[in-house]
Amino acid sequence: MATVDTPAPEHAPDRTPDRALVGVGWMLLSTLLFVGVTGIVRYLGAAIPAPEAAFIRYAVGLLLVLPALRPVLRHWPRGRLLGRFALRGLVHGIGVTLWFYAMARIPIAEVTALGYTAPIFVTLGAAFFFGEKLYVRRILAVVAAFAGAMVILRPGFHEISSGQIAQLIAAPMFAASYLLAKGLTRDQGSALIVGMLSLGCTITLLPGALLQWRQPTLEEVGWLSLTAAVATTGHYCLTRAIQAAPLTVTQPVGFLQLVWATILGVAAFGEPVDPYVLLGGGIVVAAITYISHREAAAARRLRTPPAVATKS
Repeated sequence: MATVDTPAPEHAPDRTPDRALVGVGWMLLSTLLFVGVTGIVRYLGAAIPAPEAAFIRYAVGLLLVLPALRPVLRHWPRGRLLGRFALRGLVHGIGVTLWFYAMARIPIAEVTALGYTAPIFVTLGAAFFFGEKLYVRRILAVVAAFAGAMVILRPGFHEISSGQIAQLIAAPMFAASYLLAKGLTRDQGSALIVGMLSLGCTITLLPGALLQWRQPTLEEVGWLSLTAAVATTGHYCLTRAIQAAPLTVTQPVGFLQLVWATILGVAAFGEPVDPYVLLGGGIVVAAITYISHREAAAARRLRTPPAVATKS
C-alpha cells in the first residue's frame, strides 16, 4: 500500500533510546497492574454474572476519569474521530465481557497465555489496516504462535472448555482495541483515550448487565471498584507506553504478564502449574518476541544511512 509522507504532529514522541526505555517502563508497570486486576476478578469468581461485573468495573472507572472528559463535553468528538472511539468501546467491551467469563472458569496462567494470541491479530491487523508488509518471518511467527495456542488447548486430548473458547474470542477483540488505540495516539492525548474507552465500554456493557442483573453485595462492589482503579491506571500506562515507543519495543515486555500470572495463581489460589500452558505460552512468547526483534532491527536499518552517505 502506498504511503504519503506527512508532517508529524508537534507532540509526536521522540524515538530515541531514552524514549524507548520510558516506553518499556510504562509497559512493565502496566503488566503488574493488569495482573492485579486478574487476581481480583479471579477472587470474585462466577458469583456475579460476567456482563454485570464488567459493567460495574467500567461504570466506576468512568467516574474516575470524569475530570479527563470535561474538556470533551465542551468539544465533543465528531465524525470519524467519534466513530473510532465508539468502535474501540464496542470491541473492547465485548472482549472484557468474554475475559471476565473466562477468568471465573479457567486458571489465571491459562487465561494469560491464551491472551497472548492477541498479537497474532495485531500483526494481521497492522498489515491490513496500517499497510505494514506481511514478510515471511511475520507469517512464520503467526504460525508458531498459533501452534503454541494449540499446545495450550490440546484439542482432541481433552475437552475445550467454554472459558477457553471465550478467551480465544476475546483475543481478536483486544487486538482490535490495541490497534485502534495505536492509531488514536497519533493525534489524541492519553487521558482522553482512556476516558473515552471507559465511556464506550460502559455504554456497550449496559444492555448485557441489565439482562443478567442481580443485586451485588457491598464487598463485590468494593472489589470491582478497586479493579476499576487498578485497570484504569493500567490502561493509562499502556497508552503512555505505546506513545513513547514502537509496538516492537513495548510488545515483548507485555509477555512478563505470564510470569506474574503464574506466580499469582500458585501463591494466591493454589492453582497447579500446567506444563502445557507454560510450554504453549513459551512458544507464543518466543514467536512474537522473535518477530518484534526482527522488525526493530529492520526499522533501525531503514533509519540509519549508509556510511558513505554520512560523509557527504
